[in-house]
Amino acid sequence: MKLSSIIQPEELILPGETDFILFDVSAGSKPRYDEQHLNGAFYLDLNTDLADIKDFAMGGRHPLPTIEHFAQLLGKYGVTKDTHVIVYDDKNGSNAAARFWWMLKSLGHEKVQVLNGGYPAAVKAGFPVNAEIPSAKPTAPYPITAWQLPLAEIDEVELAGNSNHHVVIDVRDANRFAGLTEPIDLIAGHIPGAINIPFTENLDANGAFLAPEILKEKYSKALADYKTENVIVHCGSGVTACHTLLAIDYAGLEIPKLYVGSWSEWSRNNKKMILA
Repeated sequence: MKLSSIIQPEELILPGETDFILFDVSAGSKPRYDEQHLNGAFYLDLNTDLADIKDFAMGGRHPLPTIEHFAQLLGKYGVTKDTHVIVYDDKNGSNAAARFWWMLKSLGHEKVQVLNGGYPAAVKAGFPVNAEIPSAKPTAPYPITAWQLPLAEIDEVELAGNSNHHVVIDVRDANRFAGLTEPIDLIAGHIPGAINIPFTENLDANGAFLAPEILKEKYSKALADYKTENVIVHCGSGVTACHTLLAIDYAGLEIPKLYVGSWSEWSRNNKKMILA
């Protein structure tokens, strides 16, 4: 039976449930981690561990690291092909937790789950917290040579935006998509031909993922006219887009392509843009 891509906080505190490695990837929250984190959790930094930041015009604000870097990172923390990995952040998985999940899934790693509701939900459920930094048990670099999940590059995205047989999904909030506001990148707007399905629609009023059957109905309807290989998902920098890819996988559907460069790359390359 396939392991669910989402794990509930209550499952973490079941007696005997200790055979996993826990990662805190709450972007920008290292001070909080140093003061208090879920017991046994290692901290990963979005900018240095899960990205290789260079020129934003080439790969966007959070381009993927080299496969060699990621393989060594996993080996540093003792992650092997058989390791059960549980990952959380403090943004309901919308930040780096979903990105780390996607990266592991793209290695072919099946035993990886994102904690539903993140750090706050685990604390509320009674999972112990402390400031102790756990000791890792390093192993050999993870045996990988390439990303296995589908990726889209900027030129493919441009072609897709002009095709009736392809769809580009922008998961940013409606105001950013409409070009009414842009808190991070230089230009406000969206990619021509893209449609807007905000990632926040994957969550309920409490910030937890909607039930798989609800997500399945939602995305099956939205993508009914397209083959999975013709669906491209993006956001601002290739991080939050993974939240929607996670939701789609949680729903039991095939994972579409990720455009890592996203709006941060597109808007810096003299491409056509739909502005407010």
